[in-house]
Amino acid sequence: MLVSATEMLNKARDGHYAVGQFNINNLEWTKAILLTAQELNSPVILGVSEGAGKYMTGYKTVAAMVKAMIETLNITVPVALHLDHGSYEGAKACIEAGFSSIMFDGSHYPIDENVAKTTELVELAHSKGISIEAEVGSIGGEEDGVIGAGEIADPAECKKIADLGIDFLAAGIGNIHGKYPENWKGLDFEALDKIHQATGGIPLVLHGGTGIPADMIRQAISLGVSKINVNTECQLSFAAATRSYIEAGKDLEGKGFDPRKLLAPGFEAIKATVKEKMELFGSVNKA
Repeated sequence: MLVSATEMLNKARDGHYAVGQFNINNLEWTKAILLTAQELNSPVILGVSEGAGKYMTGYKTVAAMVKAMIETLNITVPVALHLDHGSYEGAKACIEAGFSSIMFDGSHYPIDENVAKTTELVELAHSKGISIEAEVGSIGGEEDGVIGAGEIADPAECKKIADLGIDFLAAGIGNIHGKYPENWKGLDFEALDKIHQATGGIPLVLHGGTGIPADMIRQAISLGVSKINVNTECQLSFAAATRSYIEAGKDLEGKGFDPRKLLAPGFEAIKATVKEKMELFGSVNKA
């Protein structure tokens, strides 16, 4: 059974840990993340970008797969199914399809339009018990073809959006999606602290969790970050494990070409990455 992310993130904020959002791309990803969450007794958020949703043939397919998998694998820890960086249309489609949480990314709209659209979606989501995340200050890097340099969000704008009744807020503090460049300046903790103060303690979200050093992650959690998004890191570990398997010629031994065997090392690599992150975020045994 899917739950909204509100309660798990409020608990994380109060308990000074963070819940990981791990983006899913297919069945292997979903199964690896759910099993790891259950083994570690950790709450978890499954993130679906619009591109990944399309790849998996649509939000209804994704919601049906996740719900059936939770039931069949006897997953009892809290699981939220969350739209990542949703458009206005995408957010509505996911509410319709049975997601339990959405993100409306109106950061590219003028602030007034962002406010108007967010207000409408808050009302719609809350009428169905669904949690909603909004964004202020675009997150840098590339995600589904959208490229940004990583802005620092304005605390006053953050307050304006937080006051609309959203459940958690993504605020840019110099974080980016994908791999971090050599000359990256690091997270702006002064900005994070100001945003935390301005937004009345609403759970904050750190996008682009891949490649941020562990001490910075811990510091961000201490300053109000309750949700950390991880995507690229699972992709990299899956790719590396698959490469090793093929380079060792294991796909040529016996039935090694069977996708169940071919994808197994990558599946285990995702599990190991998720476990490492849940331990770092402090969400183990918090279900």
